[in-house]
Amino acid sequence: MNNDVIITCAITGSGDTASKHPNLPKTPIEIANSAIDAAKAGAAIVHLHVREPDGKPSRNIEYYREVANRIRSSDTDMVINFTTGMGGDLDIGEGKNPLDPVGVNTDLLHALDRLEHIEELLPEICTLDCGSLNFGDSNLLFVHTPSQLRMAAKKMKDLDVKPEMEAFEMGHLWFANQLCKEGLINDPPLYQICLGIPWGAPANTNSMKSMSNMIPKEGIWTGFGIGKMQMPMVAQSIILGGNVRVGLEDNLYLNKGELATNAQLVEKAVRITEDIGSKVMTAEETRKKLNLKKHF
Repeated sequence: MNNDVIITCAITGSGDTASKHPNLPKTPIEIANSAIDAAKAGAAIVHLHVREPDGKPSRNIEYYREVANRIRSSDTDMVINFTTGMGGDLDIGEGKNPLDPVGVNTDLLHALDRLEHIEELLPEICTLDCGSLNFGDSNLLFVHTPSQLRMAAKKMKDLDVKPEMEAFEMGHLWFANQLCKEGLINDPPLYQICLGIPWGAPANTNSMKSMSNMIPKEGIWTGFGIGKMQMPMVAQSIILGGNVRVGLEDNLYLNKGELATNAQLVEKAVRITEDIGSKVMTAEETRKKLNLKKHF
């Protein structure tokens, strides 16, 4: 049981959700304002992607800069967590040679090029997806090799930006622990158990328990589920000793048929946390617990 809970809000993500939710934050000002509202509702950490004005995912560093500047100049405190997931997509071609040509959704960058916005804007946390994954039912793969991961982890350590090591299945946790053993991750290591994303681990008690059992005692972890399993996994994570993540990246609905805002999802997570008997941690308490460097 975790008595002091960190709530993360994943504000917008990069999935094909803009067409499903008319008020999904897309522009930098919308993303920043939604993050501020989520923090006011109780989120200590905001996890941020950026999008093009039409809602398509983006890695435009100027969008990240505007979001960061708006959040940092606001009167609401929160920990900024930027994604580094963009640039890892390999769409296997359907021809006889699957790499010539590759599919139209391929978006592959060098490991360090995925960190350009991290190096320039220095958030307190950034994600590190700790392995490759069959992503959905198409030919799309998310690719992150051991060599790429070691390179990225070293760069994050040099920048003094805490990696949030994301695990979509147990092998990812195995390798995350290996990064710790190799001295590439500063204490305390921060893990994220990501459940329900096809075809990683399913969002259920057995998955979360098995995966959390792999995390060392000094590790701090968050667990989440997507879609209708978002709120059940809030309670499950706290009971198993973890922290929680909610937000429109992972789930668009407050209740069946009722579209949510990020602030509403955070408010619901706060209620669940407090009803269980736990306390919601502030951003400053979170910085101290995670040993974060506030660069700005």
